[in-house]
Amino acid sequence: MDLEKLKEFRNSNNPYAALLGIRVEEIGQGTARVSLRLEDKHFNPVGVPHGGVYFSMADTACGSAMASHGYYAVTVNASYDFLRSGRAGDTLTAVAAEVKGGRTLCVYGVRITNQEGTLLGTGTFTFYKLDREIEL
Repeated sequence: MDLEKLKEFRNSNNPYAALLGIRVEEIGQGTARVSLRLEDKHFNPVGVPHGGVYFSMADTACGSAMASHGYYAVTVNASYDFLRSGRAGDTLTAVAAEVKGGRTLCVYGVRITNQEGTLLGTGTFTFYKLDREIEL
């Protein structure tokens, strides 16, 4: 699988991630990195980025790492620990890596940091691999 084409495919075929401003920066075998620059639209009434922003970044990173195997997949379970909040103007990066590959279930870990490398959160996502190859 051409991972550069897969990155382009993931960026151009995920309208939800695009709405939030999440971009896939890199996909490797079982790994991926996505980024997002925090804007006012990402903040909740408490004045911090909405938890859904972090969760969506984490899911996008893990889903992109899963896609590196050439198959579509769906998230079947996920947990995310919110450790710190970002600030307006921060660039967040989510890095995902395969914990366990499997015939149908695959597990990925993810870490989200800001531009200074401060850890904002971690997560674990489990995917069900569909019997449908990604055609680029």
